[in-house]
Amino acid sequence: MAILLLIPSLAAHAQSETLSSKAAEAFGKMCVYYNDRICPMQTVAYDFTLKVYGKSAYKGLSPEQVLSGWFFHYDSWKNEPFIHIKEESIRKILGIDGEYACLTDFTSFEGYKLQHALASEDATLRRAAEKNNEKFNLVSMLCTGSLLKIYPIHEADSTVLRWYALTDRLPENLPYDHWLFIKQSMNLVAEKVIQQNDSAIIGLLGKISLYQRKVVAEAMPSEQKLQAERLYNRCSLQPGISVVTMTFGILYFLLFVTLPQIAVRYRCGITAVCFAVLMLVWLSLRIVLRWYIGGNVPLTNGHETLEFMAWGALVTLLLAGHRMHILRPAGLLMCGVAMLVSWMGQKSPQITPLIPVLHSPLLSIHVAAIMLAYCLLAFSMCCAVAAFIARLCRKGNPDETEYLYVVSNLMLYPAVFLLAAGIFIGAVWANISWGRYWGWDPKEVWALITMLIYA
Repeated sequence: MAILLLIPSLAAHAQSETLSSKAAEAFGKMCVYYNDRICPMQTVAYDFTLKVYGKSAYKGLSPEQVLSGWFFHYDSWKNEPFIHIKEESIRKILGIDGEYACLTDFTSFEGYKLQHALASEDATLRRAAEKNNEKFNLVSMLCTGSLLKIYPIHEADSTVLRWYALTDRLPENLPYDHWLFIKQSMNLVAEKVIQQNDSAIIGLLGKISLYQRKVVAEAMPSEQKLQAERLYNRCSLQPGISVVTMTFGILYFLLFVTLPQIAVRYRCGITAVCFAVLMLVWLSLRIVLRWYIGGNVPLTNGHETLEFMAWGALVTLLLAGHRMHILRPAGLLMCGVAMLVSWMGQKSPQITPLIPVLHSPLLSIHVAAIMLAYCLLAFSMCCAVAAFIARLCRKGNPDETEYLYVVSNLMLYPAVFLLAAGIFIGAVWANISWGRYWGWDPKEVWALITMLIYA
């Protein structure tokens, strides 16, 4: 508990709101036990900033600077409009005008402002209150240190390894030198933060990292894997990239279906291919890094599957776009939409160890087949939309309409096959994992409806 008493008093005299970029980077390299695995502190910083603020950076500060700012300079950060409040009903309860609330906005002399909303009979209000209460608790856990489990300790029998936060009660049989290091190391870092002594901060953080490796030994991730995760975090999905890709795809699609000039289509096509190659390299890097970090094929949640769908759209564009030119604008459009929705889902799912039933390779094959089928079906839809717009804008061209019809069919046959195969493989996996082939949940039902309609 000493760190809880020391940090606020030190922060009151701090001249800066956070660590320097150099010291914050060192703070981000330190390991922490998070989401049932060992990862860099940088991952916690990215998740925390994205979850609470809604973006991956705050006023030009890196996520590591944001995390260390809240941790070491609580008194100055508690009045920052940092917590994103989406719901108008919650804004009224907190008494704020804009979209962002300070930590101090959640409390008053009467107590916690969301207390009554959390017990409300209005389900919509209650869910909104629970969502924002989670953000408040997350910030509070960081400020007290309970979020950051950075000290590994072997239990009495030396076979069980547990990670402790600053607020956790340490084992009674812990050797005195270990107890003293855990109790004093972060206090020393806090003192050097006030002195703005970057070299001392980096040195002390390095000693904590050495302590972690000494205790954890072979269970600690390799330095290569930690570097890969830091690179993955820096390559995080951004809404700007998704919007640019989607906008380019929409404009190119409209030009393609409204302008018959071959020259215009050719120049736009070359630009689209170059852009698609760059996007494919970037998405491939993200998928490979996430696969390497997590140890499993990244097809286990909505964020990962939509990112794979965007990747599949780009691959189809590059493989078949030179023969079926409509795939170029359609591919970019689909890629942008999939990445944007994937980014929206990125705020909750993190890289976590999978439960045993999700380790089956059948699951990866099932999801990959389904997503590729949806990708091809979307291409087929784009052909129909293109034919419709072309007929309205320039009275249509029988040959071009026939061409779009043929391309649509070429997409439709493999799409229906992949969708049927994906449903079948999913049923086999479900029987192996859950003891049943079919459960009538919404995903299963709508996949079946989609297959029957297109069949």
